[in-house]
Amino acid sequence: MEGIADYEFVRSLGEGNHGEFYLARKPERLPVEAEFVAVKVLVGGTGTDAFRRATRELKAFAAVRSPYLVTLYDAGRHGGVFYYSMEYLPGGSLGRPAGPVSRERAMRAVACAAHAAQALHEEGIVHRDINPGNVLLTETGGKLSDLGLSQVLTPGATVTGMGGIGSVEFVDPALLRGEPPTPAGDVWSLGATLHWAASGAGLYGELPVHDPLLTLRKINSIAPSVHTGLEPELAELVGACIGDVAKRPTARGVADRIYALLS
Repeated sequence: MEGIADYEFVRSLGEGNHGEFYLARKPERLPVEAEFVAVKVLVGGTGTDAFRRATRELKAFAAVRSPYLVTLYDAGRHGGVFYYSMEYLPGGSLGRPAGPVSRERAMRAVACAAHAAQALHEEGIVHRDINPGNVLLTETGGKLSDLGLSQVLTPGATVTGMGGIGSVEFVDPALLRGEPPTPAGDVWSLGATLHWAASGAGLYGELPVHDPLLTLRKINSIAPSVHTGLEPELAELVGACIGDVAKRPTARGVADRIYALLS
């Protein structure tokens, strides 16, 4: 793909749930100083109702003021295909970094993502798709990106609508069962992302991501478990995030406890 609408693509930045990211030259009409932006093009066509729902969600996301949220610039539909653009961060993401990332830097980025999630929650917004690929790296920490739109574009979708099978291990099992998204579900995802950032392993161990059916069968048949090599305080925090929904910390609480562990 060479571009979409008036965005000229430079190169692919990799796949995301339900779409692909591209580095693009900023159109002259956008009132931003950056030379380049990141554009996500969603797979397949999007009907008018779904486009309106997604645009409404993105506008709400863009209205939240937080230094830990990626800035959204634009959204549109071209040839029936939905796309949106945002600020480009050259450091990449926790899931696909542009260079080596220390454990401390990775954990700090998760803390920033937790602050971003808290800002969304305070405005009545649930992210629904917090995972290492959506935690973008900055020089001072990180920013949360790519609001989970799968259930907005396809209301009522459960597992099949969640996006790439590789990120399903970061989704609260309640959401996979079809329960409505909640801030507590985002906290579960923050705990899973923190676990991955600190240990390099998922809560379900190695998953056969080449086989979606086997992956889902494993996730549905075993309970998530915290890596035995984590420090007790860190293991306790992860356990609290993925434990009893009524006892989970807030997203801000997750951020504060990560900073305390790093200090």
